[in-house]
Amino acid sequence: MKNKYEIVRDGLKEEILSGRYAINDKMPTESELMEKYQVSRYTVRRAIGDLEVEHYIYRIQGGGMFVDDWQKYVNKSIKSKMIGLITTHIAGYIFPNIITGIDRYTSSEGYSILLSNTQNDPEKERKSIEKMLESDLSGLIIEPTQSALGTINADLYKKIKEIKLPTVFINSHYTELDFPYVEMNDYEAELQVTNKLLELGHKRILGIFKIDDIQGVHRMKGFIKAYQNHTDLVFLSQMVMYQSSDNMRSVFTRIEGILNNLSDRPTAIICYNDQLAIQIIDLIRSLGLKVPEDVSVFGFDNYQLSKYIAPHLSTVEHPKEKLGRDAAKMVFDMIKGNKKIENKIYEPELILRESIKRI
Repeated sequence: MKNKYEIVRDGLKEEILSGRYAINDKMPTESELMEKYQVSRYTVRRAIGDLEVEHYIYRIQGGGMFVDDWQKYVNKSIKSKMIGLITTHIAGYIFPNIITGIDRYTSSEGYSILLSNTQNDPEKERKSIEKMLESDLSGLIIEPTQSALGTINADLYKKIKEIKLPTVFINSHYTELDFPYVEMNDYEAELQVTNKLLELGHKRILGIFKIDDIQGVHRMKGFIKAYQNHTDLVFLSQMVMYQSSDNMRSVFTRIEGILNNLSDRPTAIICYNDQLAIQIIDLIRSLGLKVPEDVSVFGFDNYQLSKYIAPHLSTVEHPKEKLGRDAAKMVFDMIKGNKKIENKIYEPELILRESIKRI
């Protein structure tokens, strides 16, 4: 739990980093801060003292407190050998592989990584970026949080631009921001997946997509495009959309209802990723159905467990460790002054296994 002076210090620092107080703006007086935070003068002075040391605030005798040119000091410290990495998750699924790729390349350059995760929560992304801005970083790699919804942290990304901190997005990007990125061609991948299932004779296909991440939106659009190219089958398609904050029990209840509808049951299901696909296979079995005899299932990402579950899961390759290495290389190219940084987009590779069949 934070001490009172830390609450005051961090609150003022957040307001400075977010741009509420610009460089050389006059800050509230000690008395005003005492009133705002309901603390003693000693507590305020201790907080201000820390901010002075960190070059966020300077004093003018008899004139008050003002915002220091903190960006100047960040630029000076940018020579440190540390790369910041913000991901939506760390421990599970494909994230350890991506982080390994980044770490291996970073280590080969004699640098270390400072790791933070957002759990796909915009407020946690904000705190992570603030933490990175306070650190001595040479570069920053970020996986956007709920990228399909835009960012509430545009002010902090503006600061990143202002201090010219080399920054790269991975897996997706905020369309309203101009940063280089490394990601999959999710639209083309799902277009190919859907076309493959249609080619195998499936007409009633259920697509399940997470739509607060831009990856899910692009995959959904690929699914829709494939059916648009088969206008006679459009009315047979089905979709379930969900967001990170949704109660997944309710989502699975809806999918169960679709599978229990004998007259309209899909013969194939396309899942947002392999993690979801494994859960869907379990749901299908719980209903007394078999994969792929009754329902074919297609995932995405070629998760490590995909080839070990029964039946082996059909999926789309995700470069994982290579993506991490490529993102790290891009950051170092920027650090070294390369002005011609091009986005990297991986074209899809379908991996066909036993979870799908021709009908």
